[in-house]
Amino acid sequence: MSDTSEKEQPRRRQARGERRIAQLLEAAAQVFCTTGYTAASTNAIAREAGVSPGTLYQFFPNKEAIAVELGGRLIHEMRETYGEALAPVDPVTPLDEVIGAAIDRFMAFNTAHPVFFALMHGPDMPGGITEAHDQLHTTLVGRIEDLLGSLLPEAPAADLTRTAHVCLGIYKAGLELVLAHQGAERAAYVQEIKNVLIRYLEPLVGDRCGRT
Repeated sequence: MSDTSEKEQPRRRQARGERRIAQLLEAAAQVFCTTGYTAASTNAIAREAGVSPGTLYQFFPNKEAIAVELGGRLIHEMRETYGEALAPVDPVTPLDEVIGAAIDRFMAFNTAHPVFFALMHGPDMPGGITEAHDQLHTTLVGRIEDLLGSLLPEAPAADLTRTAHVCLGIYKAGLELVLAHQGAERAAYVQEIKNVLIRYLEPLVGDRCGRT
């Protein structure tokens, strides 16, 4: 066997392993969304993936390990999403544009990955991703504060923090309704969330920045 062939074999095995892991994570996402984390089982995930439980155990020892891996990947992607969605803006940017752009990016992520809500906001969050979720929440609030600070440059830090928490709470509450609907009805709920945030922030932006 040539040196080139010997080097290619480990790469092929690694590629097959990565594809299998992706297959198992996709199946787990479907099962977690359908049954919730607590009721899910490794057997159900293996069945959804079309593999034997033994194959699953070659890659993950239990369902929490699957959830931790899936959650970690989603958290990484979410960080990229809010990096784009919550960048500070020019203070003269119309509020509806600021809210619309941020909500559209976050909704695109959450509707593409409904398991993120199922894992991160459900009552049975896996213990292994609790710390990562808490860090994400803290950083996310901080980025919302930065965005609000660009709109409300004279607002006290405590006010920005409180407002950021309220904005995030409104989004999370509305997200559950959005994920429960499809098509035009889903789009209508997304617009309602935007409307609520605009009406909540409009008086603050108007008072502090001289807008009407």
